[in-house]
Amino acid sequence: MRYLRSGILTCAALAAIAAPFESRAQDSARAVAGGGILVQGWAGKIDAQEATAGQVLANSKFAAEGVGYRVTTGPAVTYWNPANRAAGDYTVKATFTEPKYMSLNSHPHPYGIVVAGNSLGTDQQSYLYCAAYGNGTFIVRGFGPAPFRVNGQRGEPNAAVRKAAAAGEPVTQEIAVSVRGDKVECAVNGTVVGSYAKADLVSAGKLASTDGVYGLRFAHNTDAIVSGLAVSFPVTKR
Repeated sequence: MRYLRSGILTCAALAAIAAPFESRAQDSARAVAGGGILVQGWAGKIDAQEATAGQVLANSKFAAEGVGYRVTTGPAVTYWNPANRAAGDYTVKATFTEPKYMSLNSHPHPYGIVVAGNSLGTDQQSYLYCAAYGNGTFIVRGFGPAPFRVNGQRGEPNAAVRKAAAAGEPVTQEIAVSVRGDKVECAVNGTVVGSYAKADLVSAGKLASTDGVYGLRFAHNTDAIVSGLAVSFPVTKR
């Protein structure tokens, strides 16, 4: 009996641990009313797994809001303007405000900066992104063209990443990705949270180059306002 009880308890414990992951897996993307890309010059592509599930780009929404943009998803999606390109050493940054944290989902979803975009919109696209969650966690991921991870299975926490006070409350993150010499760095709210060797990122199955188009990355079922999207380059001393 002692062994039987132990087995029952072990199974119960495992079920409790697995439950959150199962609920995440069942969190399918919803279609956004009035969706589509509503800003001239911009393009987008949803993730392959979203397309396989029957989602389309028009099920997410990219619209102008004030001097920036409002992104409401739908399926997970990457947005870019082909005219927005960066090469050499550069920094791309923007401010992301989630007006009501987790308003479209039951757990945190990320949003952030895309850099090094090449062959975007095709089945050979490659790019890197750094994204933050409103729970104090950030992730660095990429496509090359298959998805690849840079910092852990589920990202990692960092004190620089702000936490929302509660579901339904606002949270704001300033996210920047910099290419400097042989390093690629992600900064959140002015603090470098991750630094990676360029040689580890520009390789077979990952990035074609760190030169390329920059843009925005949003997970599914997320709503946030983006402002101040811009690129800057180091000042060369004469």
